Amino acid sequence: MTEACNEERFLRDVAEHKLEVIRDDGVNRHLRFQKEPKSSVYRFDLITWPGHLCFTGDMGTYVFSRIEDMFEFFITGSSKEGLNINTGYWAEKVLSVDRNGGIEEFSAEEFERAVKHDFDRCFEDSVNEEYTEKLRAECWDEIEEQILSRTDSEHDAYSAAYDFEHNGFTFVDFFEHDFKVYTFRYLWCLYAIVWGIQQYNQEKERDE
Repeated sequence: MTEACNEERFLRDVAEHKLEVIRDDGVNRHLRFQKEPKSSVYRFDLITWPGHLCFTGDMGTYVFSRIEDMFEFFITGSSKEGLNINTGYWAEKVLSVDRNGGIEEFSAEEFERAVKHDFDRCFEDSVNEEYTEKLRAECWDEIEEQILSRTDSEHDAYSAAYDFEHNGFTFVDFFEHDFKVYTFRYLWCLYAIVWGIQQYNQEKERDE
């Protein structure tokens, strides 16, 4: 099972990070966050210029664009205590992402959940329970062998489900399901942006 990125996990990763302000000139900023001494583990930079924000570092590179000051865009509605992220809306503002990061990826867990959902729905209305249980067991064995054993590959999993047929059972409308989830790196990036802006704002308040 793919490890999920949540706020708790992110905060653990950056527990020893310190802020270094490289540039701070209006909306032109360059902030660096890393452990001491100069460790590259989970290090990241936030770089802004008019209308843009770039996250870059150990977890990849993402460039966003929406308003003049992107710090205001990402911090609006956020709590000082929590790290509120808006995964779907912010994904729409991504201009570019490095080839190793990505925003969404195929989830074997979501695919398997959809297979089980459609399978159960097909058999739940049968009037002959004894006959249904026999067919159900046989059909599920075939599904495990022909489909669920191939979820390491998105293409193979899709093809197996599309081609599957057993005693008249097929996956009708199966591809209306969504098998995509946000990548670990994309979620980590969003938490890093909100957290980094919070650290920057707190530093500015202390200097006033």
